[in-house]
Amino acid sequence: MAQGSGTAVPGVGRVLVVIPTYNEADNVEVIVRRVRRAAPQVEILVADDNSPDGTGARAAELARADARVHVLHRGGKQGLGAAYLAGFAWARQRGYDAVVEMDADGSHAPEDLPALLSAARDADVVIGSRWARGARLLNWPLRRLVLSRCANLYARLALGMPVADATGGYRVYRVGVLDRMDLGSVCSQGYSFQVELSRLAHRAGARIVEVPITFAERERGASKMSPLIVAEALWRVTGWAVRDRGAAVRRGWREATLGRARWP
Repeated sequence: MAQGSGTAVPGVGRVLVVIPTYNEADNVEVIVRRVRRAAPQVEILVADDNSPDGTGARAAELARADARVHVLHRGGKQGLGAAYLAGFAWARQRGYDAVVEMDADGSHAPEDLPALLSAARDADVVIGSRWARGARLLNWPLRRLVLSRCANLYARLALGMPVADATGGYRVYRVGVLDRMDLGSVCSQGYSFQVELSRLAHRAGARIVEVPITFAERERGASKMSPLIVAEALWRVTGWAVRDRGAAVRRGWREATLGRARWP
């Protein structure tokens, strides 16, 4: 097998890039090779949900040729969130220091990865942001742009998070902050999964930094976005907001009650 040219990213440590796949046979080799060129120190885990188009077999061929590429063959289509959680667990069990989320379709440019890893030296979570100053959007339909803008504004206001791109899926997590997040409580998939992890990171006191990226619409294959995924995100964000507000009210009521009880 060919050997990688490094074992750690300075200031960050051992990094694993998790790339979930389902029917990405046309993209998986391209994205793996781009990551290896852009950040040769990192390792890659392709988490394939038993793609019927043979994505898993193509990924296995890449892994046989390169010791820094690995494949997690999963039993069936279980969703983006479940794939990432499985990737996080895989990384923690093997002693990695940081985990990167990256889509297989090329919308997350591997060439932006060095900037994200550089920011991770001083942060717990780095979000490759489409809405940070300096970000670029390429070939994105107007309806997707409006949807993303509105969804992120709603999530930021409803959940009180200082994050411009809470739905963005290009991220670096320090394993230490994943240990502080209640990942066992994660119940969402798709669009809302990234919002839920943003919320958990924020509640865990994580240092969250956003780095501008170039985001491009996929060139090959079909998007996994659907009205059902959007509806799930809206429903879950509203539920979390109601729950958080309720908890804050109950906490304030208890503090006020205890304060009156201590009054002489």
